[in-house]
Amino acid sequence: MKKKRTLCVLCGAAFLFMIYLAATALSIWRYASVDEKQPADTAIVLGAGTAGGEISPVFRERIHHGIWLYQNGYVDTLIFTGGIGEGNERSDAWVAGQYAIEQGVPEADILLEEKSAITQENIANAKKIMDEKGYRTAIIVSDPLHMKRAMLMARDYGIEAYSSPTPTSRYISLKTKIPFLAREEFFYIGYKVYRMIGK
Repeated sequence: MKKKRTLCVLCGAAFLFMIYLAATALSIWRYASVDEKQPADTAIVLGAGTAGGEISPVFRERIHHGIWLYQNGYVDTLIFTGGIGEGNERSDAWVAGQYAIEQGVPEADILLEEKSAITQENIANAKKIMDEKGYRTAIIVSDPLHMKRAMLMARDYGIEAYSSPTPTSRYISLKTKIPFLAREEFFYIGYKVYRMIGK
């Protein structure tokens, strides 16, 4: 009888966990379409890698969207994020900044966060730059399925943040979206656990 009760409890817990996973995945998927762009002090463009001075296709789309926000008057400055990846001589942020300059963005309106390797560091270090400049509000720019986790982090770090996902994400087909969604769900849940442990 005791074994049967234990099995029922385990089955119930497993069922509830599956429900939680499904609900979390759905919330990430639905949040991907949320675009809150509005006038803000700056746009934080989350890094996505460079190699030998070449910008990854995913990062390029994020940079393009940041430039679009700048050119259309939503922000006066851009914060590009990303440290020096393995095998690179320059930071991802620096490469992104140079690309933006080539697209007509004045160097004076570009800020670089060059120490980060992961999203949480992107956000935390960008917040330090905002504090130094006296900025309060920021548009967060990343791929649609990345936005829910990025926005949670931004608000945890005290940024009055607005979501604006890239309209030209490289993750278009279900074949590319599903693995990205699974990865995001893993890291989103992991970050929520980290928040709970840290409190």
